[in-house]
Amino acid sequence: MILIIGGAGYIGSHTNKLLHHLGYETVVFDNLVHGHREFVKWGSFFLGDMVSKEQLRTCFAKYPIHAVVHFGAYAYVGESVSDPSKYYHNNVACVLNLLDVMREYDVKKIIFSSTCATYGMPQKLPIVETEEQKPINPYGRTKLMVETILKDYEHAYGIRHVNLRYFNAAGADLDGDVGERHDPETHLIPLVCEAALGKRDKIAVFGTDYPTRDGTCIRDYIHVTDLADAHHKALQYLETGHQSDSFNLGNGSGYSVNEVIESVKKVSGRDFPVVYQERRPGDPPILVGSNEKAQRILGWTPRYGALDTVVETAWQWHIKEHQKTRGLKPEHMQKI
Repeated sequence: MILIIGGAGYIGSHTNKLLHHLGYETVVFDNLVHGHREFVKWGSFFLGDMVSKEQLRTCFAKYPIHAVVHFGAYAYVGESVSDPSKYYHNNVACVLNLLDVMREYDVKKIIFSSTCATYGMPQKLPIVETEEQKPINPYGRTKLMVETILKDYEHAYGIRHVNLRYFNAAGADLDGDVGERHDPETHLIPLVCEAALGKRDKIAVFGTDYPTRDGTCIRDYIHVTDLADAHHKALQYLETGHQSDSFNLGNGSGYSVNEVIESVKKVSGRDFPVVYQERRPGDPPILVGSNEKAQRILGWTPRYGALDTVVETAWQWHIKEHQKTRGLKPEHMQKI
């Protein structure tokens, strides 16, 4: 059985669905602070918090867990700067609780959701796994700390791991079963979809003078279903006895803020105001990751890399969410 920590959240719920359909037994462990109980549509559910070793022990005693996939982290960069204590306690100390309980129950495999934020301001593009990791905010530092802890736990206790360093997770389940729902919402594609739905009166673009093809920042967007597939590939990698390793998960190419906005306008058929503002401090002009290593070693290749494909799935999910809040029936979804 696979334990999915944070499996009621965005990426975790997509991974849970995929693993279930591939025949794995899963149990989601989530405190529902940011997760959604209705997203746990597959496998078992255990309401718990990693701050409590006793709750973790109860879960491990109840289910025959043989591997862990960990998504249970806070992930707002700005909040990590204003409240680092919250991030170090949840993203680091709670992981120590998890790892110690794994030791008690002799569970030796973990897939860890890391981030491209561990690289900070990279010197070369596209970013490869050997790029120096110099995070510039507490969120990135917590992820790098856990990567370091995992190395030490492997050396001392034999717990093997795979670190998956995400770029920008985006899109939604192709069947519409789960999708992206954050509060507050900070991700670009959902924000632009909300503007297209009229839930926001405008979309703000921060900086138009970057050294990019249209002056706006470029980011690497990776479809959430492709991310789920990478977790499956990483699980297979550990199950077949391979050594611990780290992999970037991105498309290997990027799209600008303006290109994302234009894609949403095209897919939705709607226009909305765009307001251009000054740069935000700390925003690199371009963040794009090489996925060559993941392709070569894990056999993972993104299938849904086209921007319009990513946006289309996100748009359909946000229409569905919007019609639910308005009490509309499914047949009226496209008429909003």
